[in-house]
Amino acid sequence: MTVDWLTRTAAHADARAAAAGPADLARVVRARRRPARRVHLAIAALAVAAVAAVLVRVLLGDYVVALADLLPILRGETLPDAPGASFIVMEAKLPRALVGLLAGAAFGAAGAMFQTTLRNPLASPDIIGISLGASAAAVVALTFLDAQGIWLPAAALVGALAVSLLMYAVGRGTALAGQRMVLVGIGVAALLSSVIQFVMTRTSVQDAQAALVWLTGSLARATWPVIGLLTVSLLVLAPLLAVCSRWMRLAELGDDLSTTLGAPAGRARLGLVVAVALAAVATSATGPIAFVAFLAGPLARRLCGGRASLWAAALVGAVVVVLADFAGDYLIPDVNLPVGVVTGAVGAPLMLAVIITAGRAGKA
Repeated sequence: MTVDWLTRTAAHADARAAAAGPADLARVVRARRRPARRVHLAIAALAVAAVAAVLVRVLLGDYVVALADLLPILRGETLPDAPGASFIVMEAKLPRALVGLLAGAAFGAAGAMFQTTLRNPLASPDIIGISLGASAAAVVALTFLDAQGIWLPAAALVGALAVSLLMYAVGRGTALAGQRMVLVGIGVAALLSSVIQFVMTRTSVQDAQAALVWLTGSLARATWPVIGLLTVSLLVLAPLLAVCSRWMRLAELGDDLSTTLGAPAGRARLGLVVAVALAAVATSATGPIAFVAFLAGPLARRLCGGRASLWAAALVGAVVVVLADFAGDYLIPDVNLPVGVVTGAVGAPLMLAVIITAGRAGKA
């Protein structure tokens, strides 16, 4: 029945296009190009905002670095007037800015992929247990197995994949698969929170303290090897993300209609595997930074005039994490707050606003 309706609609559209004059066709073309132009402008503006956020994080703060001195520092030169500037920028400020940029982009893109593919604003890795799955596996590996280096992100990836497979196994084959997966994910998240609390009570005070800082979401572990791992991961996953973004747009129409248009629901949900990998890698580097994945998609959609864009969501996540880390360091004098504390404090009221807005839209 859906195929017949699409066939009749296409036939009527072709008939109207044939009967329309050149002026009418030009208006149709302009109307189709306008939303795409809005998305491109939003992405360009967000890219500029991301660069500006990195510069603010690197140049400002307790130790101010002049913009003219940044390029010599990046070339490895030592400034005669400020011999300590190179160390502060290259070992403290710039690594935190780059890790925040890369991890925020990964969180933002993963959240937008989940929310659009499952057609639910609550379907975000930090809400439905994906990030907690990565966190629980990483905490167990960190405290009991003393995992370091590549083993920590590997454990986080295994935990995130285990949670996603459980959600898919329970939700597949039902008419409300997306909603069911969200409900299962929320329940799994509660269970994993209990597992993490149990692990924290069974480990030493030193390991518990290190794990607690990591679980809050922090850029304190920002080092150049971590930056290299995040960079390689995003370079591998970005092309897959570009392919999945086309299926994601069709998945918004629902399983039946997207299948009719050439994107079966199973293929569209392959993008969730990429989103799981992005969330797991970012979580292994920074911990579960609260609300970034949840809010990046809706904020990007507003900036893009109601259209979903993975690239816009990734840039929103990057800007939010970098600026939140800067605010956590310098908003309160003599107090350094982890980035997860700042995003949690700001994200909670925004989450309520998103839920209220979605409820009003559903009634309308």
